[in-house]
Amino acid sequence: MNHLSFYWLPDNRQALISSLESEFADLVEQSINSGKISLPPIPTVVLRVQQLCMKESSTVSDVADCLADDPSLAAIVIRIANTVVFNRRNITCNDLLTAVSRLGMIRVRDIVTAQSIDQLKHSSNLSPQCNKILANSAHTAKELGATMLLVAETFKALFPKKYAHLEDEKALLVGLLADIGLFCLVNEYHLYLERGNYLDEEIALQIFRSSCSKTSQSVLGGWGFDLDFQEVASNEELQTHQHEVNYLDIARIASHLLMFRKSDNAITEHDVEINADGADVLFELSNLSDYQFNESLRSAISRSGF
Repeated sequence: MNHLSFYWLPDNRQALISSLESEFADLVEQSINSGKISLPPIPTVVLRVQQLCMKESSTVSDVADCLADDPSLAAIVIRIANTVVFNRRNITCNDLLTAVSRLGMIRVRDIVTAQSIDQLKHSSNLSPQCNKILANSAHTAKELGATMLLVAETFKALFPKKYAHLEDEKALLVGLLADIGLFCLVNEYHLYLERGNYLDEEIALQIFRSSCSKTSQSVLGGWGFDLDFQEVASNEELQTHQHEVNYLDIARIASHLLMFRKSDNAITEHDVEINADGADVLFELSNLSDYQFNESLRSAISRSGF
């Protein structure tokens, strides 16, 4: 089963075979296995927030004080804390400490990381083809995150008590960060070309496709993100779940929906193991018109502040 964020790229078996034999593919594999793959160059404040969230002694005030050093990120956190998706009680907050307290330290970490990666994908000064790949990734990550939000909301709307454990905002963030390792791979590709090498872009895409899952899981694990995030990034079950439906299930349903909407031929080979409730959710969202579905995605992004 292919990586979630690349479901809608066409398969090219010969290109994949060629990629596995390439020098670049070997370099990527060595970097991943040794843990030396370059991490995305996100702002120092975001790294400090991540470090604080891994310390048991850290407090909400510590995280708020850290964010205060980056006024733009602080403003984003306050704005998102007041959105429909993240503000369940519909009580407006105007200061950073209240926003962090409402969201929780872990959720703030998720938000600032997702925001930083999205900005990085749109502002990286790499080669034109690398910038294009990252811009497309930013679009598909938002699409997956928004669709996961819709799926989680539909589970809770149809079966409110049974799926109360699902967090709408977490479903969104898990989707937004699912292919976080792609930047690492694209950066490696850029450096490879800068050294005077050549590798066809289509073959590079196949390498990204086969390596993105493992790289994304490695990055998320290194930054302290929980197994729900890592499962969706790797497209594998990594833990024993207490509930019938988890975020990996939501991601797979969301990907299936996107394949259906895009009339992706690969959908015939894409099986989704879901319970009867999941089938109802899939039926509900599949029967929306294209206009209704696209408007729902736009609304999801708007309601989340991303």
